[in-house]
Amino acid sequence: MSSAEGPCELLFSYGTLQLEQVQLESFGRLLDGEDDAMPGYRRTMVEITDPEVLRKSGERFHPIVAPSGDPADEVAGKVFKITSAELAAADRYEVADYKRVAVRLKSGNEAWVYVRA
Repeated sequence: MSSAEGPCELLFSYGTLQLEQVQLESFGRLLDGEDDAMPGYRRTMVEITDPEVLRKSGERFHPIVAPSGDPADEVAGKVFKITSAELAAADRYEVADYKRVAVRLKSGNEAWVYVRA
């Protein structure tokens, strides 16, 4: 994991970044993920109006998460090992409704995740 080109970032996805079409278009490959969860967050939906994101995902409404204040709440998803270049591609894919933050997952790993901005 110390290779300059190899995966060195953890990215947690609870939504469209798990879709094969979005991964192929954003990263040029399919990602291999492991199940995990984000404690203390609740998932809702947001309407997407960006034509490029709509084209890639094929979905008008995307899930979005925000802290709930309740440690019993959790959002399930997958954690992926990606490169810093792929993380930059994920940043380009996400619309302004989202911001990238580091969170501690249920597994104990710390990963980047896109939450409500």
